[in-house]
Amino acid sequence: MRVLKPVFYSAVAVAILASCKTVSKVPVPTGSNIVVNLPAKKAKLTDSEKDNWQHLDLATDTIPGMSVHKAYDFLKGKKSVAVVVGVVDSGTDLKHEDLVDVAWVNTKEIAGNGIDDDKNGYVDDINGWNFLGKSYKEHLEYERILMNPSVADAETLAEVKAFQEEKIEGAKKNKTRYTQMLAGVTASDAGLAKYFKKPDYTIKEVEAINTTDPELLKAVGMAKRMNGFGLSLVNAKKEISKLVGNAQKTIDGENLKTDYRTVVGDNAYDIKDKPGSGDGNTGHSEKGEAHGSHVSGIIGATRNNGKGMDGVANNVKMMAVRSVSDGDEYDKDVALGIRYAVDNGAKVINTSFGKGFSPNKEWVYDAIKYAASKDVLIVNAAGNDGKNIDVEKTFPNDAPDLVNEVADNFLTVGAMSANYSKELPAAFSNYGKINVDVFAPGVQVHSTTPDGEYKKFSGTSMASPATAGVAALVRSYYPQLSAVQVKHILMNSGSKIDLEVIKPGTGARYGSKEEIVPFADLSVSGRVVNAYNAVRMADRMVNGRK
Repeated sequence: MRVLKPVFYSAVAVAILASCKTVSKVPVPTGSNIVVNLPAKKAKLTDSEKDNWQHLDLATDTIPGMSVHKAYDFLKGKKSVAVVVGVVDSGTDLKHEDLVDVAWVNTKEIAGNGIDDDKNGYVDDINGWNFLGKSYKEHLEYERILMNPSVADAETLAEVKAFQEEKIEGAKKNKTRYTQMLAGVTASDAGLAKYFKKPDYTIKEVEAINTTDPELLKAVGMAKRMNGFGLSLVNAKKEISKLVGNAQKTIDGENLKTDYRTVVGDNAYDIKDKPGSGDGNTGHSEKGEAHGSHVSGIIGATRNNGKGMDGVANNVKMMAVRSVSDGDEYDKDVALGIRYAVDNGAKVINTSFGKGFSPNKEWVYDAIKYAASKDVLIVNAAGNDGKNIDVEKTFPNDAPDLVNEVADNFLTVGAMSANYSKELPAAFSNYGKINVDVFAPGVQVHSTTPDGEYKKFSGTSMASPATAGVAALVRSYYPQLSAVQVKHILMNSGSKIDLEVIKPGTGARYGSKEEIVPFADLSVSGRVVNAYNAVRMADRMVNGRK
């Protein structure tokens, strides 16, 4: 995730802006104003809790999950309808043991016949569509603008050039720092190899050295330090050498000499030039491209099948829309991906990606409005830069001026941890009293990855599908409710937390002093998503029950 240089507003200005942001006029019950304030869980999480914490209940387990199990207890005996969820992301392994049974299938298309049977503009799109073909790597957006300045307006181009200058200056400083570190590691390795009279030695052997020699003591200290990062001195030399090389590549602009889009075969800056030639079956991604699979599992991995993990929603079909490669996504691919998902029946779309520059953002805004016109909810990751996105732009968003929404079907989600303490918000999560709507679990979340594997990832990329799963659950059991109503149910029904917390982006890892703020100040709602509260609120709206 990359962000623009900050534009600073006064606290008074931010408060005024917050009061002006567009809100839904659709009637939605007000959430409980009873705040949750329980003692922090002191015991370490068990392995089971670590794999499942996002589904647990704060009141019952003292773990700030989304009360998913409790929601299903409430839903027992109630009927549901299948909901299609579009995952606009990297490739998704829909052959995974926990995803194969929930894969969306386009029944209007005949697989492999090379014909657009359903006349939707995409040939053989059985499980979704791959807008990137065989492309797996991309530049960051600012790099693409530097390579092709005509795609950006003058203001954006000036911002990009300033950003590039900062990157180069940072790379020069990093190169100096890494070079000095490399020299220290190299000298230490040589000293220890000379002492042991062999090039390969263990950390236990190093720790057993008893000496007063200052140079040898320095070498021992360096070896211990690198071991703290899980590296031997030999491996540390390799890794630091790569960092030096990467810094030099940034200084030289090496990455600006390759056009990764060529393999796709389209004009990335022409929204009418749709890529693809029968390459739309996104069933199996490369193993290294795990993001889309992980996101999909969080939303809808088959529940109660005794395998791996359970998704949030139990009656969903996952539509794989590959629009994001290793690098920044193109606005064109995002816009077309959203429209594809909408046109092919998705009622919830998850967008777990983001960037700091968006030269064709109007295409994405139009796609968001198109989704709104078709009653589709978009659930979006806030970003992982520890930034206040009320004052620093990140894309996609739903408010070009960071205040007024283009539509009310776009829900932006920050990430929280399993720590019910001052460390509740993820240190990396973006936040904003105007532009982040709610928080959800996003630290060390266990989910599906390609080739039948499972891993834990962290990011607002995980918090967004957790929320999308709850949205799909509500839309499945209460299909009468609109996308806008479901958005505000998730915001208004969330658990209201009364905690003073560390503001994301501050503290030791960011080289600054910890700032303590009320958790309620980090989002519009001041709440964390709660599936049990959401289905109860939905039930009251539909059935008038208390």
